[in-house]
Amino acid sequence: MIGHLHLFGGPEPTHRILGNMANKYGPIFTMKMGVNRALVVSNSEITKECFTTNDKALASRPRRMAMEILGYNFLATPSSPYGSYWRETRKIATVELLSNHRLEKLKHVRESEVTASIKGLFKDCQNSATGKVSVEMKHWLEGTTFDIIIRIIEGKRYTSQEGTDLHEHAASFFTLFGKFVVSDALPFLRWLDIGGNEKLMKKTAKEFDIILQQWLDEHKIKRGSSEVEGDEDFIYVMLSLLYDNAKQLPDSDADTVIKALCL
Repeated sequence: MIGHLHLFGGPEPTHRILGNMANKYGPIFTMKMGVNRALVVSNSEITKECFTTNDKALASRPRRMAMEILGYNFLATPSSPYGSYWRETRKIATVELLSNHRLEKLKHVRESEVTASIKGLFKDCQNSATGKVSVEMKHWLEGTTFDIIIRIIEGKRYTSQEGTDLHEHAASFFTLFGKFVVSDALPFLRWLDIGGNEKLMKKTAKEFDIILQQWLDEHKIKRGSSEVEGDEDFIYVMLSLLYDNAKQLPDSDADTVIKALCL
């Protein structure tokens, strides 16, 4: 019933356990994680094949609790099952967010955020009595990357406490989104809510939805009053696609889809 779950109960890191298994069983093998079967790949060529030649076969994921509660009932593209919705939202994300044209168009956003972050470091050095400051690069890079993503999606730069609060909310959200819970492997135990993860996910989802809805409402107001200036951010593009072209995703609520794709 539990499959190979017992192998991950010790102090050894997961990547080392999987690495040892790959040395024993080869670069690709399957294992049982409760009721779900998982494919483990540790070879770059095979991994490439999984995401190109066999991408459709591997597009769907097991229905994890986090994807249901935090991903707007499986509407977030990484968590949605393969089908017409998955194909359409993947196309939207690829063309409107990740295409070379779009990335080049928003190049100034990345440059301005990196410049602002470096200026922040320079200011800290100036304010230091010794002219030197200790920088935790992991924290600095995470903060800069987060600011770039927010600018591309929402178009606004947050500073001071407001930005810190948003970063903390996002960190909590995505930590929970990637967390393994017992009921993902053994669904019949979900009613017990072992570890209180379901309760915490619902609370976090509600808090993050308030933030996303606020962004959406602000964009609708500006769009309705023709206040949009400069390059459109991702939310503006999505509003145009889903409101001006109702046939894009006819069976889904446009607001919910936009919030899900922002994730």
